Amino acid sequence: MIKTLLGAVLALFAAAAFAAVDVNKADMAALDSVKGIGPALATKLLDERKKGNFKDWNDLIDRVSGVGSGNAARFSAAGLTVNDASYAGASPAAAKTTSKTLAPTKATSAAQKTDKPQASTR
Repeated sequence: MIKTLLGAVLALFAAAAFAAVDVNKADMAALDSVKGIGPALATKLLDERKKGNFKDWNDLIDRVSGVGSGNAARFSAAGLTVNDASYAGASPAAAKTTSKTLAPTKATSAAQKTDKPQASTR
């Protein structure tokens, strides 16, 4: 019984820790609680929001210096939303994987420079 109750309480705390923070509704403390957003960026977000709410993620990226698509993806993964919507861009992990898989290898580069087929080592 006590284990079940303790488990339920821990689950509630875990859910609260990963609760979404909407940039158009959050105060300084809520913005600062998002991983990657410190006091300086939280202040920028609040100052820019005074001019008008953010329409979407692109509006936020355009209006706030220091927030690009990479940071937007990281902030969204950490729980930040704009009008309760997550960032639809590629995740930082996916972008790193894609760039690694598209990079030519040394063997490929050498073959392209000499226009000679590579010898098989089988």
